[in-house]
Amino acid sequence: MKYSKWIGILAVAVLIVASFQPWVYVVSKDLTITGLHTEGTNFGRPALLNIIMSCIAAVFFMVPRLMAKRANIFFCAFNLAWAFRNFLLISMCRGGECPQKQTGIYMLLIAAVIIMLAALFPDIKLKEEKNEE
Repeated sequence: MKYSKWIGILAVAVLIVASFQPWVYVVSKDLTITGLHTEGTNFGRPALLNIIMSCIAAVFFMVPRLMAKRANIFFCAFNLAWAFRNFLLISMCRGGECPQKQTGIYMLLIAAVIIMLAALFPDIKLKEEKNEE
């Protein structure tokens, strides 16, 4: 794809913004959980690894080497798996109470899918071999 590099970098920016947006709201404890602020829970900082992997992927989107594109697939797949893990773990029902999902958790998952798709379809020029017979 011609614009996959720029789409991937834009999706990285969306993922970073989504890390600071509200992910879930727990009604009984009156907690709003984001990707980096989870006070009152034992989640830690679940979006920190997504931000690190996305920044590495953004660097690999800019490098025009074939090996960088191959490595980018690994980092983007790991990022997508971690985003899916965050979606399942953070929004899971516990003790009979289900938290209310907010827009940030959906933005994170959609941005991770777009980053992965941009890594699968890179814009790279391959050298053609000339057969002299």
